[in-house]
Amino acid sequence: MSTSEFARHEALHYSIEGGKVRCNLCPHACLISDGKRGICGVREHRSSKLYSLIFGRASSIHPDPIEKKPLFHFLPGSTAISFGSVGCNLSCSHCQNHGISRADPSDSELVTITPDDVVRYAKNAGASSVSWTYNEPIIWHEFTTVASKVAHAHGLKTSYVTNGFIQETPLRELHGLIDAMNIDVKAFKDAFYRNVCGARLEPVLRTCEIAHELNIHIELTYLVIPKHNDAEEELRDFSRWVNDKLSPEVPVHFSAFHPDYRLTDVPRTPTSTLERAYRVAKASGLEYVYLGNVHAADKENTYCPDCGSLMIERDGFFVSMNMSKDGVCSKCGRSLNLIVPL
Repeated sequence: MSTSEFARHEALHYSIEGGKVRCNLCPHACLISDGKRGICGVREHRSSKLYSLIFGRASSIHPDPIEKKPLFHFLPGSTAISFGSVGCNLSCSHCQNHGISRADPSDSELVTITPDDVVRYAKNAGASSVSWTYNEPIIWHEFTTVASKVAHAHGLKTSYVTNGFIQETPLRELHGLIDAMNIDVKAFKDAFYRNVCGARLEPVLRTCEIAHELNIHIELTYLVIPKHNDAEEELRDFSRWVNDKLSPEVPVHFSAFHPDYRLTDVPRTPTSTLERAYRVAKASGLEYVYLGNVHAADKENTYCPDCGSLMIERDGFFVSMNMSKDGVCSKCGRSLNLIVPL
């Protein structure tokens, strides 16, 4: 079956320019000729209209611990039902999900789902939330927004695991629909984004700032890649930006890189490098810093920034919580920037 036969859902956020279609979903702003697709591979111009080729089409459906996203301050200890599709608006050389991010929707075996199916999967899994993840949820905008509204109506919360490469108008549409976002800040230099990811840094930083302004709960992941984005100065600049432009309460996850896709000549991140990133971030004033993809001992735990008491202890995805039910320190009453399960 051809793409033209199975994809009939008109996309949002586009305009017509001289016989071509301008996609206004992400900062690439692709100008697309008739019969062609944008950089993401899932938005196609046909006869002066732009269509989403993945509306209601999932490549992956799986229950996950919310900590796997990683989201440590959003419904800790709960289950999220995770959905992914195919395609991506970045082209990262180290993509760990390239099997779906680079897949063609016309050649992929995708499951057709409705917003009601999303709720059904969540209820069957005992999930407290729906997570749009695995590939880039931004390019699934038409479906995730509709399905998230239905999920909210059934008492479920929602999250994005995203690269943050989105234009401001569609980002603001997520207000009230997406409760939390884990945003990848892949480096703190534009040259990395251009050379390794085929994108730009500034729009990602702006996404973080706007999402924070909209009171969407955000956590940031910084994948530390040896000799690419691990210089102490760069880590310090990133940490200071989080402190100054967002909040010292925004959780930051420094994760270990492992060789993958087209970046196989780079070694795994040494634990010592992650520990250095941790020290730099804490010295810059960040209150919740975590290490990921390694056995990090107490650097996966949540401590009260004021009195130092252990509030959430994590061992892999096993979570033990000691804070009060309203998400404040049980010892001193300090707010812990937590969205707690009901």
